[in-house]
Amino acid sequence: MLGDDDPSEAQRETPGRLRDLVASAGPDLNVRPAPGEWSALQCIGHITDAEMVVSGRYRWILAHDRPPLIGYDQDLWVDGLRHEEADPAELLGLFESLRAANLQLWARTGPEGRARVGIHEERGPESFELTFRMLAGHDRLHLQQARTALELVAAART
Repeated sequence: MLGDDDPSEAQRETPGRLRDLVASAGPDLNVRPAPGEWSALQCIGHITDAEMVVSGRYRWILAHDRPPLIGYDQDLWVDGLRHEEADPAELLGLFESLRAANLQLWARTGPEGRARVGIHEERGPESFELTFRMLAGHDRLHLQQARTALELVAAART
């Protein structure tokens, strides 16, 4: 989902896109388009969870030699953390703070640091740079998922 785009630029765009999504969603923000599918709010919660997880991963990769990086079950987090009940403003505030800190960390890390590796328990070696790039694509994927959820909910009303 990132292609050749600059991952830091793509990540800088996400907070505004999330705010626009929330502003335009109205009451549909927390409506699941189908059973088992995430609402737009749950997508935002997941994007925030991912930012929290990679915040730790970035720091472990930079501070430790080949640290283990544990995976997580995104569905368990979305359900277990009750994102369907979350305040969108609180989620956005948390996300924006984490994202700003992570973008600053990226900016002050040179090529040697960006090449440092952690060992993901499911996918194997992952560098800081790869993790950073993957997160930019992850943003785009779940922003699109949230938009689609809103479109499907609106279409079901008509």
